[in-house]
Amino acid sequence: MRFTPHQQRPKHLALHLIKLPLPGIVSILHRVSGVALFLALPLFLYMLQASLQSSETYTQLSTVLAHPLVKLLIFGFAWALLHHFCAGLRYLAIDLHAVRNLAQARSSSKIVMGVSLLLTVIVGAKLW
Repeated sequence: MRFTPHQQRPKHLALHLIKLPLPGIVSILHRVSGVALFLALPLFLYMLQASLQSSETYTQLSTVLAHPLVKLLIFGFAWALLHHFCAGLRYLAIDLHAVRNLAQARSSSKIVMGVSLLLTVIVGAKLW
């Protein structure tokens, strides 16, 4: 695209002013949750190893996991896992052509947000 001399190019893209539709937000959250889970995988494997190593390391890990801030972090990872799973099912339905139009895409993204948040609250209630 060429600009004529009297047209001004945009100086910057104001990302905070762009209003994404809900399917776009679900897509971004799906990617963010996937990256968070991937980066947390070594931590989860280390915790598994520590829990299986000896009774002392299991006790130490239990003490660390009982801290409220750690529980909040685990709550966040539970949301990431549940959202990534639900959004993944949505994308599978889209790939199988079960979601055919924009209205279905919008309603399926509402369902993903609702179900993932509901499951997160249920898991959080059991965790806390």
